Amino acid sequence: MALAWEGGPDDLAASLRSLPAAGNIDTVRGVEGEAARQYFAGLNLVLRADARTVFAMDGRSRRPPRDRMNALLSFLYAMLMNDCRSAVEAVGLDPQLGFLHAVRPGRAALALDLMEEFRSLADRLALTLVNRGQIRQGDFIDHEGGAVTLGDDGRKTVIVAWQEKKREELAHPLLQQAVAIGLLPLLQARFLARTLRGEMESYLPFIAR
Repeated sequence: MALAWEGGPDDLAASLRSLPAAGNIDTVRGVEGEAARQYFAGLNLVLRADARTVFAMDGRSRRPPRDRMNALLSFLYAMLMNDCRSAVEAVGLDPQLGFLHAVRPGRAALALDLMEEFRSLADRLALTLVNRGQIRQGDFIDHEGGAVTLGDDGRKTVIVAWQEKKREELAHPLLQQAVAIGLLPLLQARFLARTLRGEMESYLPFIAR
């Protein structure tokens, strides 16, 4: 079955080009929302052919996840979010006061801001787990009402894979050396804190390549 990606990378590139002209935070959020829609629409294309039916996703659904890929992504994002919140708190910043995410009671907006730099790492792991057959249809629970969650065995598989992923190393552009993925949130939180306190001229976000 041939799959089409409406808009595709050209639309993502257009979103990126439009950011410098965004005059306020609401415009930035609108651009980000459209880019996210295009991005998640393309994930189906990088699933192996025999997994595309079982793991097909029709956009991003969160609370609750409505399909298996969304359930897998949500579980990975939850672990990444905990890492980012711990990192923000460790450097003395308030995780509730963010820049890009709206400030709401009980929402760790700054941790969510930091998490955006590392979502692609979680996305890549989700695709790897599916394409290698490490996560299968039977690892999920379909609930009444349409919600889908990972079962116990599926969660254990993902947790082990996430811990292994965090031991991998990537080149850090500012430090110019290899750094374990698990240390990246703390490093970036530290750089953010130093920037806010005037100890660094500007903040350089981490972009995984």
